[in-house]
Amino acid sequence: MRTAAYTDGPRQSSPGVAASETKREPFVAPGVLHASLGAKGARSAVTFWTLITKNTLRNPVRTALTVLGAAVAVLAFVALRTVLEAWNVGAEYAAKDRLSTRHSVSFGLPLPRHYLEDIATKVPGVKSVTYCDWFGARWAKDPSEFFANLACADNAFEVYPEISVDPAALAKWKGDKQGAIVGDMLAKKLGWHVGDKVVLVGTIYPGDWELTIDGIYTAPPQSAVDRSSFFFRWAYKNDGVPEAQKNLIGWIFTRIDEPSKAAQVSRAIDALFADRDIRTLTMSERAANNSIMGGVSALLTALDLVSLIILAIMTLILGNTIAMGVRERTREFGVLRAFGFAPKQLRGLIVAEALLMSLSAAALGVLLAFPIVQVAMGGWLEENVGQFFPAFRISAATVLEAVVSTLLLGAAAALIPALHAGRICVSDALRTVA
Repeated sequence: MRTAAYTDGPRQSSPGVAASETKREPFVAPGVLHASLGAKGARSAVTFWTLITKNTLRNPVRTALTVLGAAVAVLAFVALRTVLEAWNVGAEYAAKDRLSTRHSVSFGLPLPRHYLEDIATKVPGVKSVTYCDWFGARWAKDPSEFFANLACADNAFEVYPEISVDPAALAKWKGDKQGAIVGDMLAKKLGWHVGDKVVLVGTIYPGDWELTIDGIYTAPPQSAVDRSSFFFRWAYKNDGVPEAQKNLIGWIFTRIDEPSKAAQVSRAIDALFADRDIRTLTMSERAANNSIMGGVSALLTALDLVSLIILAIMTLILGNTIAMGVRERTREFGVLRAFGFAPKQLRGLIVAEALLMSLSAAALGVLLAFPIVQVAMGGWLEENVGQFFPAFRISAATVLEAVVSTLLLGAAAALIPALHAGRICVSDALRTVA
């Protein structure tokens, strides 16, 4: 088989042939090809980026499915990372000057109500003390609707200053034994208004409990208080339970003068009841939230691992498409090598195509994440478990991590096909039939 010889010296003119007809064409540098366009021989430059774009879109269906599959992986990665980040942010928003005291064995066991007076009068550094009890009832009209409902002391909102309630509504609530104050998100979700009657069906405390909504509270998103809770007066609950369950409370909440003395005050509270039949465990609000959701923390750790597995799956998706494209274009790579392309240029071409698909997938995944993850998923979490996910937002760091990871993994997925393309033999490649 004869192959063309490429030399840098001038061509020898054959006898009888005009010099103008034997003049050598200008050298075409690898990376810029010239394609004849039109009947009159017009020329246009075809650059590396043109080749990258055209080769990426050679099989538009396959490319679209690959980008879509990788975008779904990016979407899942952003969702999981945002859940983890929002969880940690929720803990950071916990008040630093507020302590939570519960039964030393379990947060589900009650404490005597008179512990409140002991803490208020015998522990230095305490500003104010209140208590609440988890009621755990269901809405009679729709038992499937879950929301936190708690029986609280009259001064509960003084210990939680981030909760904003109209003063007139708060005063009315304190004078109405069957009054209730509900979060604005819960009221909006269930269509409640001030003055509405609400019947709760007890589960821990059986019976029908009729209450009147006296006010609606709000809270800033950057707080450890969700806006979907239902508060009513502990006195109403205490009057309606059997004698054996009277004067028992669930948790005691304490505001202290100096946040820096939280550990010291916590030890003092627990020491106060160390010789009692019912001992206590006092901790910061952040630690209390983490202990209540301890089982979920293990799940969140698993989600962190799952997010990495998702990236590995995305790498396989991109690698499969790139490898198929390289195999189908073996003959074309041989032609490019014959034109003067160096192996490193072919490798760069393939890696650039992978980066283009990766960037497209990352952009699409991030764009889908905002309406799906932040608006839909985040809105539901803030409404229903806002205490633990008070500000569910996709951060710039998460977006940057998703984009950079996608690009790096896309380049890694193209590594083996690119190395293979750089090693092909020109003569073998030209004989290949894709």
